[in-house]
Amino acid sequence: MAIPVSKPWALVLFRLTILVGAMGWVVLRLGAAEAWWSPAVETALRSAGTNRVELQRAVERVPPAQRPGLAFLLEHMPDADRNQLSADFLLENTELAYAALASAPWRERLTPELFLNDVLPYVCVNEAREAWRSKVRAISLPLVAGCRTPTEAARRLNEKLFPFVKVKYSTQRRRADQGPLETMDSGIATCTGLSILLIDACRSVGVPARLVGTPLWANLRGNHTWLEIWDGDWHFLGAAEPDPAGLDHGWFVHDASEARRDEPKHAIYASSFRRTGLAFPMVWAKDVDWVPAVNVTDRYVPKANLTMATAGSGNGKGRLLVKVLDRPAGRRVSATVHVVDTDNPAAKWTGISRDESADLNDILPFEVQRGGTYKVEAEGHGRVRRTEVTVGTNAHDLVVLDLPALRSITVRPYPARGDR
Repeated sequence: MAIPVSKPWALVLFRLTILVGAMGWVVLRLGAAEAWWSPAVETALRSAGTNRVELQRAVERVPPAQRPGLAFLLEHMPDADRNQLSADFLLENTELAYAALASAPWRERLTPELFLNDVLPYVCVNEAREAWRSKVRAISLPLVAGCRTPTEAARRLNEKLFPFVKVKYSTQRRRADQGPLETMDSGIATCTGLSILLIDACRSVGVPARLVGTPLWANLRGNHTWLEIWDGDWHFLGAAEPDPAGLDHGWFVHDASEARRDEPKHAIYASSFRRTGLAFPMVWAKDVDWVPAVNVTDRYVPKANLTMATAGSGNGKGRLLVKVLDRPAGRRVSATVHVVDTDNPAAKWTGISRDESADLNDILPFEVQRGGTYKVEAEGHGRVRRTEVTVGTNAHDLVVLDLPALRSITVRPYPARGDR
């Protein structure tokens, strides 16, 4: 019906209708412009409870170029994080992660998936949520000056970071799953805390990195954690254990070779921030089942098995592990160890036993013939101790030598221990 515009009140009503309609259209357009996030992010916001106001502030303030990163974090973060993390925490982490990517010489080689899952995350597993990026980046960036690849940067950090921040291995640490700031504050950590610190240092300079571990070695010697970094493919290294041979070397290579993909307690897992449907098993937090993981056992077994076959370990070979203690303190000490085959004196080996700075499961190994008898000698601190042992049918046998007095020499399978 046409409006009789000759009547003043009708004209006013017509103009008001047009104005209200236009304002509504503008409001709808503004709302659509502001709500840049996906339905998955909207679901995350709704599940944040009273903390939605913080997450909402984050999505409204994040720069457009950083929106994919913040959206990824909100979509995949654990429920507990959605309920407590502040906008400032998320925005700072996201901004510094993008800055790390922008300044990394290898940035063109990183896919968006690698950046989002293995550089951007503010956490590795279940450690305390610390605002670590600014401090760790300030320390790490000068250390990797001149590095042109992720491998160079990761190796440099593994060599230089721990002495620089005065952090060392010690079982006296406060907890296994320490965050990087707590580790640097206390100066000590075990394999998990050391790995988390190195991972965060790598991430702070744009190197994709993730935590890796096994709940229990197949030989029952305990659990262990280390890390992987990406440089064309994933490569492993032990935190605070730089190996002159480079990446993919370490004392645990043989142990990892015995991992079993289809036995959860003996498999090897890599952490993920993206939800995978598989939980990262943590012996220090057995009730936590919300840390995503990927089963990476196959990466370790074939390589190590090839090494074992080359060494002839399939021909009746066993491993003789030698630990030297300083009694009565019972502390591990560094000593020169000689092993000689009693039936063939020309067959002899020499090595250095591990002291308290080494991981508990890092024990001096010798590959010997099962059933053979061997003279074992430890020399250190001006003292010498000797014994003779016969290697049984166990895959691993442990010899413990007490330096001050030969009161306790034992040969036994190594008991389960680790970063609990």
